[in-house]
Amino acid sequence: MNYAKFEKINLKSHPVLNEKWVQDRIAEDPSILGLGDIVLKDRERIQPKAGRLDLLFQEVDGNRRYEVEVQLGATDEGHIIRTIEYWDIERKRYPKYEHTAVIVAEDITSRFLNVIGLFNRMIPLIAIQMNALTIGEHVSLVFTTVLDHIPLGIVDEEEEVAEATDRSYWEQRGSKKTVAFADQLLEIARAHDPNLELKYNKFYIGLAKNGQPSNFVIFRPKKGFIRFEPRLKDSAEIQERLESAGLDIMDYDSRWGRYCIRLQTSDFEKNRKIIEEIISEAYANANTE
Repeated sequence: MNYAKFEKINLKSHPVLNEKWVQDRIAEDPSILGLGDIVLKDRERIQPKAGRLDLLFQEVDGNRRYEVEVQLGATDEGHIIRTIEYWDIERKRYPKYEHTAVIVAEDITSRFLNVIGLFNRMIPLIAIQMNALTIGEHVSLVFTTVLDHIPLGIVDEEEEVAEATDRSYWEQRGSKKTVAFADQLLEIARAHDPNLELKYNKFYIGLAKNGQPSNFVIFRPKKGFIRFEPRLKDSAEIQERLESAGLDIMDYDSRWGRYCIRLQTSDFEKNRKIIEEIISEAYANANTE
């Protein structure tokens, strides 16, 4: 085998190769970005009042989308802000997907790497440095991830220990009446396992069995209502049943796989049957995963 030395070229100042050429190469073979098994979903995607997103990719066997912005030369403030802005627009338009912002540039300086690192603590953000190499008449692109996104911690595994509180904390944050509502919901859950207890955490009231989390449902008492969050797959059938029962569905949290339902204390008796069914299904799903 013969050794060959590649020469690095600057695409920003190149007379022929430009950003569109780079986008074409990535679109042809998304694997060169090193983001796993992804496919091109769209390119030059129009963003309402915010320009165009260079490239949008989606996992083949997953639920994650990547909003990719390409820049020739060194990255700058505008590139970072634009990338985050497009990511934010897409995640709001399509909340059922997990979204990751991706910055691609020829030069990611240490200054901007530090800035991106700060955003990375709150936003799933990946920085990829791109190098164009030539040998003879051949040109190649090499992509190196210089900053990967930091996955959010799992509530069940971390907050249970670090963020424990007590009943009085939730009676002040919500009210005694709405915390007592959590007691009623616990009794329904105990029909499936009499050893279940309420576990008071900083951000929610969960369930525990023998001190270990069993959060197939969680509760967030407010002043005038309780957020009841069963862990169930998002489905049209469940959505229709909840709506037909007159329950107030606030949202579906795709990150944790939970329906977020606003329950008034007056809803309990008239909706007891559907609440029992939902808790039963959440319990069954948790024990078959």
